[in-house]
Amino acid sequence: MKANVGGIDRILRIVVGLALVAWAAALGGPVWAWVGVVPLATGLVKFCALYPLLGINTCQKD
Repeated sequence: MKANVGGIDRILRIVVGLALVAWAAALGGPVWAWVGVVPLATGLVKFCALYPLLGINTCQKD
């Protein structure tokens, strides 16, 4: 798994994921808010399985 999520994309994924999970867990949000686990996980591991299929890479080249 080569990293393909970087920079602002990663930060946004983590923030949105945390917000959705917190909404579902602590504030009694709807069940669909648990989908926030997906952007949170992809932001933390720096890999999105959909990006290679779409030819997207937001990581800077080394």
